[in-house]
Amino acid sequence: MTNDQVYDITIIGGGPAGLFAAYCAGLRGATVKIIESLPELGGQLTALYPHKYIYDVPGFRKVMARDFVERQLEQTMFYNPAIFLDETATLLWPEGENGDLLYELWTNRGNVHRTRTVIVAAGAGAFIPRTLDIPDVHRLEDRGVYYYVRDPEQFRGKRVLIVGGGDSAVDWALALQEIAGTVTLIHRRDRFRACENTAHELLDSPCTVLLHHELVALDGYETVTGATVADNRSGATTQLEIDAVILGLGFIANLGPIRDWGITIQKNAIEVDGRMATNLPGVYAVGDIAHYEGKLKLIGTATAEAAIAAHYAKNYLDPTATMQPVHSSTLVHTPSVPLTGAA
Repeated sequence: MTNDQVYDITIIGGGPAGLFAAYCAGLRGATVKIIESLPELGGQLTALYPHKYIYDVPGFRKVMARDFVERQLEQTMFYNPAIFLDETATLLWPEGENGDLLYELWTNRGNVHRTRTVIVAAGAGAFIPRTLDIPDVHRLEDRGVYYYVRDPEQFRGKRVLIVGGGDSAVDWALALQEIAGTVTLIHRRDRFRACENTAHELLDSPCTVLLHHELVALDGYETVTGATVADNRSGATTQLEIDAVILGLGFIANLGPIRDWGITIQKNAIEVDGRMATNLPGVYAVGDIAHYEGKLKLIGTATAEAAIAAHYAKNYLDPTATMQPVHSSTLVHTPSVPLTGAA
């Protein structure tokens, strides 16, 4: 079904970067549509980590992911963007109309969305969790083997093993120490990839931390009952009695159909310039899916990129518009007219 309404800016992805891009675009008076492949807005924060604290957004020492998303939604929805959930953009097709370049976005639901500009804010694309090539991992998935935590209460009183040395693994170890019976974290190196402060907090916590250790085997038939970990320096093994293991090894980015849109891809991400612009006119990318020299993957920087992309998209739509927007504190905030969308 083709939607005859032509929007100024269509945003692919409803995570933190996409939501802030929508807000900034609304602030500049643009009509906005958000297309999100998940059933709800918030991206990975909602889908994977709703109960996890995040530490890299301005204004919060730490904030629960679901609470941060709720605040963002309150901000974003002020300008009434059209929202299309559980819908994946599969094809980007340029078309000409009255001498102006427009884009058609085709989706897996058979819908065609027409827009003058596009901001791709699809996180790292489809997120496929990294796993381990050891026996029984796949057989015991969701029966003691987990890749992320939707509800910390499922680990109350349990003996939990966490594998990994990045932010997610360290953050979950700290979050679960007051819920689980015991928490053990193993990391194959002696240096963490997590934020220095939280890594130090982990080492000072009651959690057991085993560096230079790797998971080599799992025990259990119907559920996980134990794990064998090995010191990768000496080869010595240790048997642990556990009830659950969380593989906090990150995710493999999968750009999916975006690879076929004619956008330049570098390092499994979309290459952008300082305006967050891609090689396609009127198409921008922000957040984890965007790549440029010196890229820092934080929520704070992703939202800054979203602001840049929204403002340059406005300038693309109207070259006479000032590139330096009026400070938001001086604006009279009037919500735009509600747009028809399918939630």
